[in-house]
Parts: sequence; C-alpha cells; structure tokens
Amino acid sequence: MIVRILHEGQYRLSGATAERLRDADARLVAELGAMDEEGFRTAYGEMLTLVRREGTPLPEAEIHESDLILPAADTTLEEARALFHPSVGDSAPA
Repeated sequence: MIVRILHEGQYRLSGATAERLRDADARLVAELGAMDEEGFRTAYGEMLTLVRREGTPLPEAEIHESDLILPAADTTLEEARALFHPSVGDSAPA
C-alpha cells in the first residue's frame, strides 16, 4: 500500500501495517463524528506516526499512485470534517 501525507511525501506500507492503519482510521472517524478536537488530534497523530515509523519513505523523484492520501499534519478537526464529510458544512446552522 502506498500512502501519501500531503506536504510530506509518500510511504510504502506492508500489509500488516496497512491493516493497523485501517484500524486507526476507524478510531479517527469516530473522533470526527464526535467532534472531539483532542481525540481527533490524538487519533490523527497516531496514524501519522504509524505511517512514518513503519512505512518506507519513497524517493521524491519517484511518483506512485497513492492508495490513501492523508491531509497535512497540521490539519484541524474542521478541515478534516470538510474533507471527509463535505456535506456536513452544508447543513450546519448559520
């Protein structure tokens, strides 16, 4: 699996690491749904750490199709919700 972290680069993950990333993603989705900023920060930080520690960085000169694109490390909860649930912003009260 190839994962891109925006503004950072691409990483190749083994099958076992990719499975752990899917589990971490499920936790992140729950935090997004709960609108829990601290929980989001923690869950997203764990995802990024997993990719960086267990993934193999790909050379910048090589461009591969990414299986998963993660937002930049400084993405906020609101930005993440807009990326993953674009209709949420449409139904928010003014």
